[in-house]
Order: sequence, then C-alpha cells, then structure tokens
Amino acid sequence: MNSVFFKDLEKALAAERLDAYRHDGVDELTTLARYLLNMSLCEALYSPLQMAEVTLRNGVHNHLSDRFKSEAWYDAISTGKLLPWQSKQLIDAKDSLTKENKDHRPGRIVAELHFGFWTGFFNRQHARTGIGFSIADAVFCHAPKSDRNLNILDGYWTRIRQLRNRVFHHERILHWSNLDAQHADLLKIMGWISPEMRELAEALDHYTQTRQSGLAPWIEKIRTHWAEA
Repeated sequence: MNSVFFKDLEKALAAERLDAYRHDGVDELTTLARYLLNMSLCEALYSPLQMAEVTLRNGVHNHLSDRFKSEAWYDAISTGKLLPWQSKQLIDAKDSLTKENKDHRPGRIVAELHFGFWTGFFNRQHARTGIGFSIADAVFCHAPKSDRNLNILDGYWTRIRQLRNRVFHHERILHWSNLDAQHADLLKIMGWISPEMRELAEALDHYTQTRQSGLAPWIEKIRTHWAEA
C-alpha cells in the first residue's frame, strides 16, 4: 500500500494502537487490514451486545418489580438486599438525573444504572441474599434448569461484560480464539430470557459473515484505494 499514507495514518491513530496488529512483524498492508477487520467485528458485535444488555436489564427490572410490588423496587427492597457497590451506583444514578434536571421515574433510573449493576446479581453474595436464585429461575425461564445456576450465569455474563468493554472501546478482539463461541453464547443467553429478542438479534446479525470473510475484503479495499505510490 501507499507507505506515505500509512505513516500519516499511523500518526493519527497512534503507533501504539497499531502495534497490536503488527506484533508478528507483518507488513503495512496486513497491519491496516487487521485493524479494519477488528473494527468491523466490533461493529458486528455491538448490536447483539446492546440487545443482550437491554434484555437482561429489563428482565431483571420486571421480575423485581413484581417481586417487591413496585417499579421502584430498588427503594422498596429491604436493607442488605442490594450490595454496597450497587447501592452506590443507585445513588450515583439518581444524582446524575438530578444534575440533568430529570425526575427519578423508574424507567430513567433503570436505564442510568451500569451494565455491571445487572450482571452483579449472579455472584456469591447474591446467592446469600436470595435475589440471585430468584432472578435465575424467573428471568431465565427459557434456559434448561441445569443452566439456571448462579455460577454458570455469572460465568456467561462476566465474559459478555468483558467482551462488551473491549468492543465498545474498539480494542483488539481479532486474536480471540473463542470469539465465535462467545458470539454464540451471547445469542443463546439472550434467548434464555427472551426467544423473541434472540430472533430479532439474529435477523440483524452479520458477525458470522464478517468473521468468515476475514482479511481478504479489507486487503482488496486497501489495495484499490491506497495503491503503492
């Protein structure tokens, strides 16, 4: 490819960011193709990750609203049922809405809470509060009973949260050997909550096509647009 163009691009992107794609000494063409493929994979995973987050969040919210007889279940819940860090997130969410001159209606607070707030219901501490078991049975009602296990669910959501954090920051995922499995698990666990949301996610999904196409389309695109000087 055009080496001058690549050097200018390297300045804009930062050499350190591109280093992750040329660690094995590949040429400039392959380096940039890997970078673009990684961005494309992140883009392909963004939609199912976002849908999984919304599905989990609303599933837990609806269940706890029913259980505690209030959409503001986070206020109705008894002391000690939320973990200290979750209570802190709840305070921060309310403070953020107050600063924006927005009221504290439940829908706004639920949307303001971080993803980790919702995935945090499957740890050992919530096994002791009893909430984790309640959510596992009620929210994941389409999962096999053997998979409504807090350790299993915590493992799934921990991996999804880690993938989400990398994807949302366009960090390198190209090298992950289990990326296809993580994509499949993402759709599966979404379906355990809502088969309809899984169907919608699959209708929009283009991860597999992007993954299988690999570097070739990006190498061709680079050669076409930025040929050797």
